[in-house]
Amino acid sequence: MSESANLPMNFGGIDEDKFSSFDASQVLIWPVSYEGTVSYGTGTEQGAMAIIDASRNMELYDEETDTETYKIGIHTLEEFTPRETPEAMMTGLYERTKELLDHNKFICMIGGEHSVSGPVIKAHAEKYHDLSVLQIDAHADLRDTYDGTPHSHASIMARVVKDLRIPSVQVGIRSISAEEARLIKSGIPTRIFWARDIAGKTDWIDDAIDGLSDSVYLTIDIDGLDPSIVPTTGTPEPGGLGWYETLTLIRKLAEKKRIVGMDLVEYSYSENFDSPAFLCAKLIYRSLSYIFGGTLPKVAES
Repeated sequence: MSESANLPMNFGGIDEDKFSSFDASQVLIWPVSYEGTVSYGTGTEQGAMAIIDASRNMELYDEETDTETYKIGIHTLEEFTPRETPEAMMTGLYERTKELLDHNKFICMIGGEHSVSGPVIKAHAEKYHDLSVLQIDAHADLRDTYDGTPHSHASIMARVVKDLRIPSVQVGIRSISAEEARLIKSGIPTRIFWARDIAGKTDWIDDAIDGLSDSVYLTIDIDGLDPSIVPTTGTPEPGGLGWYETLTLIRKLAEKKRIVGMDLVEYSYSENFDSPAFLCAKLIYRSLSYIFGGTLPKVAES
């Protein structure tokens, strides 16, 4: 049996209470298990805990930032499980997010389908009044309703951009409906960087970041990345972002703006296929390294 199998079931498998307790931590990892409105592939309800399990096998030293990122303090919250209806789920998430934000900690939510981001973003917008949203995604998610509910995974950005009027930048989009195309043309407060124009490149990144306010919420639908590296997601679309341009985007975002909260959603658990869960865990950890690494001592240089 490997050593990781004996580690605590928390993000990173952190076995030192001084780096994993609620009181000692700057970051809260919040698993949200939900797939109440999925419309194609399933497995997102098991995705959050699969990512946390995979994270216990990561190296906690980050070679790019030369930091042991977990020493900022990373606490894993209790799993948030499904409620009876989409409406009840969204209300519960919003109320719980408000409670957590009162502790002045950084929330990193792991889904679950993308609908769970809506109430979390809403609560952040009430705390940070200059908030904007950077969305990494294959889909615009701007449908007003889908399958009879406004709380669908296909409607998350309609709630953010249309209802809350939170300015957004959407990156990696390569699938929209006619309804969404008309809405975009109407002048809603969003700017889209289409995957066909940016995949494999980085010269667009500064332009994308400059369109955001000083306080940014980062929402990562993992299907924004190409399905060749993340095939286990609800609606895989060909032609997505690669690993390194995604990292460059998040690194530059952390350098130029204040990231006040984030999530990663839409990973679909598949038995005996662990590499995408590990990728998701690594992407979260690397993002935290970019956001908080400047507060930590360098390891190799010391």
